[in-house]
Amino acid sequence: LRIFFLPDGWNKDFKPGKFPETDKEREAAARKYGLHPSEYQPYENDGTGIGDYPKLADVPVEARDPYYPYDFPELKRNLHDPMHAETPLWSEDRFGTAEPTRFSMKFYWLSFLGVMAGCIGVYYWLEDYKMFRPVMAKQYPRDGPHYTFESK
Repeated sequence: LRIFFLPDGWNKDFKPGKFPETDKEREAAARKYGLHPSEYQPYENDGTGIGDYPKLADVPVEARDPYYPYDFPELKRNLHDPMHAETPLWSEDRFGTAEPTRFSMKFYWLSFLGVMAGCIGVYYWLEDYKMFRPVMAKQYPRDGPHYTFESK
């Protein structure tokens, strides 16, 4: 019954506090997120509403150790680990920058454009050579009316 009185999907723990101004506020925010005060670095106070949330390293999930005994192995995450502010960008089903690409982006673009140009070229080259099932004209045994089930 209580679920009807809560906003949809909201958890009060998800709301960041205000940007820490003093050292005491910084230590309290670091303790809140389970970090050592020397490791705690908040995002800049640029009005985006991130507040006291810690600025974590941009490390995608697939770069983490797959053999470590995580509390949530499917997410490669422990129980009280702070989540990255942009977690949807760094989850394992998204594009990650864990390692450099094999080829340059120029090579990838030229390959894509070459394949697309080849497909379009083959399409226009074969445009005059239609493929269809050949059909002969209808053959009737003799001249005269021929009855069918078609309405007139």
